Parts: sequence; structure tokens; C-alpha cells
Amino acid sequence: MRIPYTGPLPPPIIIPKSANTPIGAIAALTNFLSAPRSTLLPPAPNNNDRIVLLTGAGISVASGLADYRGTAGTYTLNKTYRPIYYNEFISNHEARKRYWARSFLGWTTLHKAKPNDAHRAVRDLGDRGFISKVITQSESIDGNTQDVDSLLTVAWPDVDSFHPIAHPDLPTLELHGYLRSLVCIHCGGHLPRKDFQQSLSTLNPEWAAFLTEMLETGAFDSEHPDERRKKGLKSNPDGDVDVPNAPYTTFRYPACPRCLAHPPILANGSRSIVKTDPDGAWSSSSTAGVLKPAVVMFGESIAASVKTAAEEAIDTASKILVIGSSLATYSAWRLVKRAKERNLPIGILNLGGVRGEEGFFTGLRADNDGSLGVRCSESADKILPSVLRHLELTAVAEHNEEPLSTQNNYT
Repeated sequence: MRIPYTGPLPPPIIIPKSANTPIGAIAALTNFLSAPRSTLLPPAPNNNDRIVLLTGAGISVASGLADYRGTAGTYTLNKTYRPIYYNEFISNHEARKRYWARSFLGWTTLHKAKPNDAHRAVRDLGDRGFISKVITQSESIDGNTQDVDSLLTVAWPDVDSFHPIAHPDLPTLELHGYLRSLVCIHCGGHLPRKDFQQSLSTLNPEWAAFLTEMLETGAFDSEHPDERRKKGLKSNPDGDVDVPNAPYTTFRYPACPRCLAHPPILANGSRSIVKTDPDGAWSSSSTAGVLKPAVVMFGESIAASVKTAAEEAIDTASKILVIGSSLATYSAWRLVKRAKERNLPIGILNLGGVRGEEGFFTGLRADNDGSLGVRCSESADKILPSVLRHLELTAVAEHNEEPLSTQNNYT
């Protein structure tokens, strides 16, 4: 189940101590990624080194998206912020109106966001064989690998699609689902978000006009909460934009088109009722036809197949590297805990504290240079490209290989 941790996070533990500067962090991460398979792990065919990457919203901050607990994160600046929970969404028509109104305004920023240097470095680390799989927590925006508006690429069951677009050939598991489409809670049918966004615009012309005005005035040009606040907006993760005192109760959203055409049978065996108003908006007299984002909402359970795939990724890995996540969500924290229980070396690159991090680095030798475990508090988009270059320089020196990074554009 996706449950957020709301308690205070500890200050970051820097390991090794030399990793307290960008140069030191680059060296420690380079040592971590290039170190041979730990002798504490059972033998693997050809001594195979399989590194799993676990990413959170922090890796996409440089793409212009808001995160939860970073220096300008929602929980950091807005202590009273509370995301909508699954049971509230599925049971409350007014709550859905509020959710979809705010999501309607925030979708434009999400959809135009592009991969940053951290995503591209992940791609190249995968191409070089340093990373074998990616587990991402951040909700994916667009799974079309030809569309650069997504941020990471998907090869596993499909949240932040920056990964699918940036590294389509690197297996990626979307732990918390994706925002690029919707799923009906009654029939299970899917609807592309871009089609749903157009329906929202048609059903809510005054809101659409307001969105156009905000775009023309540049109100959405920055995701920084302070800049948004100056323009009367509050931005939160996952494309949530709050307009204080807005008439959310007037907002309308469409019914699931499949349920509308073929009302499904309910759990009690009766035929459901799906009604709309004359314009096509879902009617509260309906008993089916409710669409939700294809994400795992807070309070919602992760699909058994996804949970199993994530656990198998850890069980077959030789190391885990966490990037841009405070592990405040239990579903992510438990994976790192599982890695620790299996003696996997753990690396964490995250600005600020991480839930329970003090327990992940126990037992490291005093002379550890990052090879046995690393903890850095730096920006991934600044650090990862340099780590890649250091790894490539080593490969060039040892095997006379051509550096991949010379073939790719980094800012």
C-alpha cells in the first residue's frame, strides 16, 4: 500500500566523509558503481553485477516539476498539505471535482516537461551496463517512447515517464503507476490523458479560459512554489495546482466511455447505471463509470504483480542505488530494507534526509571509499553526468573504449 511517512526526516549521513563536496560525491559514487560484486552475496553466473536504481520525484526537479520533501518541496513549504486518498476519491463526487479541477490546471506543466541530465545519465549508465533495472516512484507522464515530453522509458509494467523516454531500452518498473492515462474503477478500461484533458476543457469552458489566461501571463512558467504563490497559485507534486477560493464545485468531468456504452455488472450482480448531463459530464446518480488516474493513490494498494516484480528485482540484484527519494513512502522504503537484509551494498544520492537511512549503512568498514556503500546529499542532474564521465575514463584507460558521453548532449 502507498502510505506516506509524515514524521521529520533526519539530516543526511554523508558516507564516506569525503563525499561532503560535489567532487567527493562523484568519486564515492564512481567507486560504488565500479566496485566488484560483494563477497557477502552468493555467487552469480560470470560474477554478474546487477545494479538496481530506485528513483523518486527528486530526480525530476531539474525538469521543472515539484517534489514532496526537497528544499522547495510541498511538504517543506506547506506543512498543512494533504494529498487526496484513494477511498476519498472513489467515494466522494465533490472530492473528485476538486481533484480533477486542480489536475486540469497542472497537466500543462507536466506534459511539457522534458528529461534532464540525470535521466540522460541513467540511460547512458544503462547502456554501459552499470545499471540493469530502474524502479521509479514518480508518476509517469507519457509512455510513448517517441514523445520527448515523457521523462524516463518503460520496459516493465508501467509513474514519471521521464524514464521511459530517456532510456527506452533499460527495463523500468513504475512502482506507483502513471499519469499518462486513466483507468475506470468499474470496468478497468483505459483512456489516454490527452483525450481526457480535452474533454475536461470542453465541459468546463470557464476553467479552460482561466487556464489559457494563466498560460499567456506566464503563471505556469515556473514550478517554484514561491513564484506560483505570487500569482495566486499553489503548486504540488503530480500536477496538482490549487487556486485558493476557486469554485471547485462547478467543475465537471466525463464518464468512462466504455461504461457509458456498456454499463458493467456490479459486484451484487445487478446492471450498473451510467448517466451524464446533456453535455456528457458524469452524473452523481450513476453507479459506475468513474475514471481515476492510473496511479497508485495514497491509501491504495500496489498491484500484486508490480510488488512481486519489485521484490524480484531486489532479490536478483547485487547493489541498489537510490536517487532523488527520501523513501518516505513505505512501498519504496521496504525495498531498500529488503536490500539491506540481503546484504546488498546501498547507495543513496538525495538532497536532504532519508527515512531510516541510519540503519542502511551499519557495519561499513572505516576505510570504505564508497565501494561498500555511499550516501551523498547532492543534485542528481549535477552529479550523475560527471560520475558517468569518470566511469568512462576508467573504461577508456583499461579497455581503450570510446566514451558514450561524447555522443550525447548534456547541458
